[in-house]
Amino acid sequence: MNASVQAQPVRLTSLAHGGGCGCKLAPSVLQELLAGAAPAQFKQLLVGTETGDDAAVWQVDETTCIVATTDFFMPVVDDPYEFGRIAATNAISDIYAMGAKPIMALAILGMPLGKIEIETVRRILEGGRAVCAKAGIPVAGGHSIDAPEPIYGLAVIGICRPQDVRRNAGAKAGDSLILTKALGVGVYSAAFKKEKLSDCSYAELIATTTLLNSIGAELARDPGIHAITDVTGFGILGHGLEMVRGSKIDLLVDYDALPFLGEAEALAESGLVTGASPRNWDSYGENVVLPPDLPLWQRHLLTDPQTSGGLLVACAPERTQALLAAIHHAGYPRAAAIGSVAAGEGKVRVVRGGAG
Repeated sequence: MNASVQAQPVRLTSLAHGGGCGCKLAPSVLQELLAGAAPAQFKQLLVGTETGDDAAVWQVDETTCIVATTDFFMPVVDDPYEFGRIAATNAISDIYAMGAKPIMALAILGMPLGKIEIETVRRILEGGRAVCAKAGIPVAGGHSIDAPEPIYGLAVIGICRPQDVRRNAGAKAGDSLILTKALGVGVYSAAFKKEKLSDCSYAELIATTTLLNSIGAELARDPGIHAITDVTGFGILGHGLEMVRGSKIDLLVDYDALPFLGEAEALAESGLVTGASPRNWDSYGENVVLPPDLPLWQRHLLTDPQTSGGLLVACAPERTQALLAAIHHAGYPRAAAIGSVAAGEGKVRVVRGGAG
């Protein structure tokens, strides 16, 4: 990268039309793109594209599965080191969501030559490597291109035992739902881009988006855990619907039980939401049943795109309290029981106060 660069650093977020997982294609567009794809005819491929799961799973032998994923996006913050950390944490999450442990990563890098200083790019890569080191894996290579907007992410490989694979399919009627992180990352991102996010909330944003979902690999060894997915760009409703479609059940989500980042509700009520939130609703709203008096800003929080969000877990109801205690002890203080699984017709039903 020897092209001339501007003397003054620019805000990374100003170089991107979107940020974080808010850049994802709308669920309806993604479904249309994949609609004509024939199922892969490989018996070793345990998980492919059929249910929109978090990663692909290939069974090598009776004791080992390879789990593979890729994830990248544009900046959600301006600090290059933190952008690298957030993008890497988000990418590795898909491995944990399948019940696997990561073993190595490859970097994916696209940078607008002439607009970003070399040191800025170096800091992005350092942030990604720091998170991979925390996860106990190397960045073993990668690929870079000249791109019109800054892009960074990882392709990640993991391993697990076949019996430990956890999909977004598998939830059972009667299960409890647990969410391991608070919601509101998209709202915080929108506020940050408009310079309306407080320093305290910015610190909260960094803390949640760089918290590895490593608890997923531990949860997968519990037979009482029936399904896991991570909540990212489609919001809690969208990823809940992926669980609904894969498991052929209904989800009952108690709005009043949902954990939110400290200022998320106030910011959403003031109108600070991402463009992805209404796009998400337009894509899947027909499969969601809301309380008749739910304000629009609260609906926006339910479709809010989560960059490096938490895990949505369906578990046997008698295991709920013990699992919550273990998740809290493992370093996820905002984890909460947010609803239940019911027999149904493929809907996410939002209720208030546990009523359903």
